[in-house]
Amino acid sequence: MTHKVTLIPGEGIGPEVAAATRRILEAAGVQIQWEEFEARGAQYGEKGPLLQEAAVESVRKNGVALKGPMTTAIAGGAPSINVALRKTLDLFANLRPVRNLPGVKSRFENVDLVIVRENTEDLYSGLEHEVVPGVVESLKIITERASTRIAKFAFDYARKHGRKKIHAIHKANIMKLSDGLFLRSIRNIAQGYPEIEYHEMIVDNTCMQLVLNPQQFDMLLLPNLYGDVVSDLGAGLVGGLGVVPSANWGDKAAMFEAVHGTAPDIAGKGLANPTALLLSSILMLDHLGESPAARRIEKALEKVYREAQHTTRDVGGTAGTNEFTDAVIAALPAS
Repeated sequence: MTHKVTLIPGEGIGPEVAAATRRILEAAGVQIQWEEFEARGAQYGEKGPLLQEAAVESVRKNGVALKGPMTTAIAGGAPSINVALRKTLDLFANLRPVRNLPGVKSRFENVDLVIVRENTEDLYSGLEHEVVPGVVESLKIITERASTRIAKFAFDYARKHGRKKIHAIHKANIMKLSDGLFLRSIRNIAQGYPEIEYHEMIVDNTCMQLVLNPQQFDMLLLPNLYGDVVSDLGAGLVGGLGVVPSANWGDKAAMFEAVHGTAPDIAGKGLANPTALLLSSILMLDHLGESPAARRIEKALEKVYREAQHTTRDVGGTAGTNEFTDAVIAALPAS
């Protein structure tokens, strides 16, 4: 079967890791017809559209996209392309599996947890204004609809994938109305899944517990801002953003992306590590019903890391992007 997939290579090292991932998928025998677009508008912010409408329409039509990293300005400049895509396409659920790769040095072993983040509201709504000079107000938006929707996604995922425990992460001791509504919505959903343990934990305690004993967690369910922070913390437990995948789901589309930076200092030098986007593409293959190919690529990737002869510099090796990619292709098991 041939799948139509929108490819958004991204910026910086994005085109390099996207090309490497395409090579590996093709070597694994997956039939994909790619529609390649840049996501950023030719003009953006006050001068024109933030997003390329053609890219958005392609994702809507195909229902699935693979996306490389995009640059986001800090304290100024255009809004985040990543956030704009998720909101425009109503990709309400962000999924971040966190698992050790063999041979990647990290402070912890046997980490295997899944972080589910609500993707459309909270402080990421971007509703800010200056009240008077020197005073800025930012609105935190939490709705029962979005909280219920993300809870249903998380509990359905847990049931489908054999996960046994979910912690809802909050700050309802301080934000009693907003985070309180988030928790009440989840509690209502949890009642329909008696086989799954349900717990609640304050976000600051969660961060401490993650760096003390991450193995105690199975799944974490968080609103948008806490989810952004904790998912990066989780990646740090197993080696960083370069070795973890990410997926964004909505009712009508899914987007699989690398969430590390664009690394402009090494862009174009053939040094980039495509692991994060490749792992994200494995999630995409499962979504497309190509699980046998996904498992073959997964085994090949783990073999390359276990042998540690062709890994890239960011994980302690000496290989460039092409050498690493060639090694993964050579390690693919027969179909």
